[in-house]
Amino acid sequence: MSEHTYKMIELVGSSHTGIEAAVQNAIAKAEINESKMRWFEVMETRGHIENGKIAHWQVRVKIGVTMDE
Repeated sequence: MSEHTYKMIELVGSSHTGIEAAVQNAIAKAEINESKMRWFEVMETRGHIENGKIAHWQVRVKIGVTMDE
């Protein structure tokens, strides 16, 4: 097993449909600039309420990216 060094990026993803979609949206945006993503961690979950109903979800995620050796 190789030893790796990672950098971490932090993003907030959002979605009208749910938490998992919000995570997927954040990862999809990160993939535009980061090709070596390896893991993610959900740090915070919150939602926005409009007229007594959930309008959208937000998740703060940290994404681990393998550094070039």
